[in-house]
Amino acid sequence: MRKVLIVTYYWPPAGGPGVQRWLKFVKYLQDFDVQPVVYVPQNPNYPIIDESFNDEVPAGIKILKNRIFEPYALAGIFSRKDTETISSGIIKEEKDQSLLQKLMLYIRGNYFIPDARKYWIKPSVKYLKNELAKNDYDAIITTGPPHSLHLIGLGLKKELKIKWIADFRDPWTQIGYHKKLKLSPAARKKHEELERDVLKSADHIITTSFTTQKEFQDKTTQPVTVITNGYDEDIKAHKTNNNKFQISHIGSLLSGRNPGNLWKILNELINENEQFNDHFELRLAGKISEDVLGDIRSYGLSEHIITEGYVSHTEALKMQRESSILLLVEIDSEETRGIIPGKLFEYLAAGKPILAVGPQSWDVERIIVETKTGEYFRYDEPGKMKNYILELFQKFMKNEPVDISSEIEQFHRRTLTKKLANLINKV
Repeated sequence: MRKVLIVTYYWPPAGGPGVQRWLKFVKYLQDFDVQPVVYVPQNPNYPIIDESFNDEVPAGIKILKNRIFEPYALAGIFSRKDTETISSGIIKEEKDQSLLQKLMLYIRGNYFIPDARKYWIKPSVKYLKNELAKNDYDAIITTGPPHSLHLIGLGLKKELKIKWIADFRDPWTQIGYHKKLKLSPAARKKHEELERDVLKSADHIITTSFTTQKEFQDKTTQPVTVITNGYDEDIKAHKTNNNKFQISHIGSLLSGRNPGNLWKILNELINENEQFNDHFELRLAGKISEDVLGDIRSYGLSEHIITEGYVSHTEALKMQRESSILLLVEIDSEETRGIIPGKLFEYLAAGKPILAVGPQSWDVERIIVETKTGEYFRYDEPGKMKNYILELFQKFMKNEPVDISSEIEQFHRRTLTKKLANLINKV
């Protein structure tokens, strides 16, 4: 059995999508003759807590912990709300930023390179050198963001020559919010240099999207493999909430992730169709930008909206299965074409039609088309969106089933873990 050391920042009781990828890999790796050992911070400053994930940690898994210095914890003294918002990746447009927010962004981008967890790099390299000297490992795996964890892998690779796999859940210098960090030319150059060092030094690179794979292949000669996120539930028929035609979005809706044409369409359908007005419900769970909420209300949807706030993963799965349509939205930008939200795969497993709104050539479109699980629209396609919603509403009123493909086994967490195990065996 091969043995791997997994270096991750997000681990239960952290909530949100970042923790699930490696929690699920760890769950299944032993089925494919790979023994995982997990290294995590002892005292992390997680923006979201979900205690339910603790129950999913496999019994007997060795967990190594080491203390971390968290600047975000100190910043919270001045503004806890702003700190949590920036830490979650929710960054307002510059015109809407307070002086404190602008200052925090400048410090984050120019002094905490590659991110605010940089102070964990040296202590972790020292700690893990000792662990690797005492115990035999076949490889180490680092997963980011935070991308500072890849610098732990880089340090260990240089000193010990151990096999190293770098897993990128998101891009680094090409991620959408990178431009909002008010980077100086020197800071931008430093980010690019660190990214290049990681991409050229890792023995294998994993991405979660096809666009990021292509981007990295242009920057390194090292092999780059796509292993997407996935779902971990049984596929079976689920009933909707028969009293309401419910469009649901689970997860953060940032200021840039605001499909104004969709809110306009829903307003039109409410005013044009009495039955739609009686049955329609917009259900939002997660952190929602005030800009988005204000826009929704401006289109007269206040009486139809339910905001749940953050819900546990278990509750999120329940909401997905109760919905009539599952909404997936990404920022309309070239930088976001390679972002495949983790919730897409849980949406697939929910067996409900997906309405995806995002940038042109979004990787999500490829998956939805291949799996026949919904429709993808660009922001400037309101007519097509309206027709699709109306078509599904008419089926809802007639209590007719919606044909959704169940050919999605390739995205089950166990299937994806088998792909990872094969990669580990070859590295």
